[in-house]
Amino acid sequence: MPVNIYIQAARLRTLPLAIAGTITGNLLAYSESGSLNGLVFLFSVLTAVFLQILSNYANDYGDFKNGADTSERTDRVMASGLMTEKKMKGAITLLIISTLFSGIALLWLGVQTFNTSFFVLLGLGILGIMAAYFYTAGKRPYGYIGLGDLSVFLFFGLLAVVGTFYLQTQSVESHIWWVGAAIGLLSVGVLNVNNIRDIESDKSKNKITIPVIIGYSSALKYHLVLLFGAVILLTIYSIFTIKLGVILVSNYLIFSLLIYLHYEALKHCINRTDYNKQLKFLSLLTLGMMLYFCLSEILFNSI
Repeated sequence: MPVNIYIQAARLRTLPLAIAGTITGNLLAYSESGSLNGLVFLFSVLTAVFLQILSNYANDYGDFKNGADTSERTDRVMASGLMTEKKMKGAITLLIISTLFSGIALLWLGVQTFNTSFFVLLGLGILGIMAAYFYTAGKRPYGYIGLGDLSVFLFFGLLAVVGTFYLQTQSVESHIWWVGAAIGLLSVGVLNVNNIRDIESDKSKNKITIPVIIGYSSALKYHLVLLFGAVILLTIYSIFTIKLGVILVSNYLIFSLLIYLHYEALKHCINRTDYNKQLKFLSLLTLGMMLYFCLSEILFNSI
């Protein structure tokens, strides 16, 4: 099978979002401690990438098996007939194994002993793998009953940031949770764009998402709350760590302007191509926002 089919199923536009949380956790740890374990950084990013691709493959497989995707979805490899069920199952199995091994290596590099922290984080990692698969796959996918937003908030936000920070520092500062929550909200925002795009088809296939529950207009308002909520949480982090000045101004002015431009573009989306552009934009914006935020933190602490 051509490699480009596997690449299509991986949905590369989602990867910047996948690594935003782990990169943030690593850089904040460096900002706080002044040191960085390069292997922990590498394997945290690698594990996040594996987990995101696993989620995308499982989503392609699950939506096809559960009837949410039909032949009109030419962007999905199973629905369009580009990949067989056997090939997809094989790819998903390989991704589960790769994610598990990468995650265990990450934990060993960070914890370096089989203690309580190791097994707690291992359990959370296994839950993350299960969440990635059962979002739309399986007989009772939780993404079909409106729980996808909560899962994304927990695993792509809180766990990604706080877990990575802990592996770098062997401690968890209380203010780090504000940053994890901020990335969680931004990640839910990306999912919300996807669900707004598919609101009519999801409704017809009995796939319950937040936009299906609250309707298109309310989903747009919900989107605005998610994104500006993230900016507010980052500002709260700055206040708690007494880091006002340039960081606080940057959060409100630069981030808010970009979020507003994205929101205005989202309101005028007409077709799948338009929505996909905003998906990619918000994914890159999330990564860019957090890189700027973390680099500002590092610069502030070095002064």
